[in-house]
Amino acid sequence: MAQRQRREELHEILTGFLPVGKKAYFQPPENVKMEFPCIVYERDFASTQFANNFPYRHHLRYQVTVISRDPDNEIRDKVEQLPMCLFKRHFTADDLHHDVFDLYF
Repeated sequence: MAQRQRREELHEILTGFLPVGKKAYFQPPENVKMEFPCIVYERDFASTQFANNFPYRHHLRYQVTVISRDPDNEIRDKVEQLPMCLFKRHFTADDLHHDVFDLYF
């Protein structure tokens, strides 16, 4: 499956975790006014395995950030349950809670 299709599939999954009318943002530019709660995600890393010096398996890693005013929101719990997802850290900025995950997809 092409990388674009995989990313679009991930986008659909993440959007499905949000309340109706809320958005997931892929690598948003600085001038985008986000509505909360939301999910922001971006490509972060790639893992490649080799056999006989040729790549045979390649996985992209995304940094997924759930941003909400509620520190105990359900969105965070849903993201955390995705396969190959690891909680990385939590921080607060501008009275918003940010939960950051590494997700291989």
